[in-house]
Amino acid sequence: MDLILDFCDPLFLDTVYLAAAANLPLPAGFAESHLLARDTIFRQSLSLGVLNAVGAVILYLVIATVSYYTIFDHEQMRHPKFLPNQVRREIRLSVLSLPFMSALLLPFFVAEVRGHAKIYDGVGEYGWPYLLATVPLYLFFTDMCIYWIHRWEHHPAVYAYVHKPHHLWKVPTPFAAYAFHPLDGALQALPYHIFPFVFPLNKHLYLGLFIFVMLWTVFIHDGAYMVSGTFINGAAHHTIHHLEFNYNYGQYFTLWDKIGNSHMTPTIENTMPQKGKFVNQPSSSSEKSVRAKLS
Repeated sequence: MDLILDFCDPLFLDTVYLAAAANLPLPAGFAESHLLARDTIFRQSLSLGVLNAVGAVILYLVIATVSYYTIFDHEQMRHPKFLPNQVRREIRLSVLSLPFMSALLLPFFVAEVRGHAKIYDGVGEYGWPYLLATVPLYLFFTDMCIYWIHRWEHHPAVYAYVHKPHHLWKVPTPFAAYAFHPLDGALQALPYHIFPFVFPLNKHLYLGLFIFVMLWTVFIHDGAYMVSGTFINGAAHHTIHHLEFNYNYGQYFTLWDKIGNSHMTPTIENTMPQKGKFVNQPSSSSEKSVRAKLS
């Protein structure tokens, strides 16, 4: 996240903190020791807290809106379990929760920019082979961790207090991607922040993976079954999770669901009954297309 600070400090944060130092009734020496120097923990924490909270909401709204109007299959909204005013309620919960999720994860962001993580700059430090290997390593590590966190959240002693709000959306739209209880969102995000403390991670790749994670999280809620094989945990698999509850806990892959005996293969029957035109009617070209994607 130091890339974000390096970009925002000269762009507008220096000006904001100078204005704050000049106009706010601060204790003597506070501005010089906490606000004006870019490398103080107070300024870094404040900057990262605000930037992550605002940035997460903006990214969520942009990505989910684009997905909703360009990819999301609006036939999903015909399902009897699609709630009244659901889209508005998904957006409201997400916008309220994301800043709190960011706040809970702020210690990791601060520790990263202060040099406590294994984040590096140049490719030459570890070489191209490791840089390329980092991507599958990152995906498999985080998928494994999220599977077990997610499954633990379905334990009766935990579910009602943490994960239940996300399962209010039996037939989710892209706007449900971050419609979590803040603690739920933070818990499932933990593996992404633990990774750079365990494995070396290039800072530019880290930023790219951060954006990819947001895209994928929206993608598995978009109801468009474009990637639904036996290995990739796509939207069809995740639709089953929302409808059937105890299956397909994985984030990217089906590996841990298969190991944990919680995998359910998507079929036209267990993912598409909500589409009234496909129920008790002859096969249409649309249904054939969906069957092809699920096969």
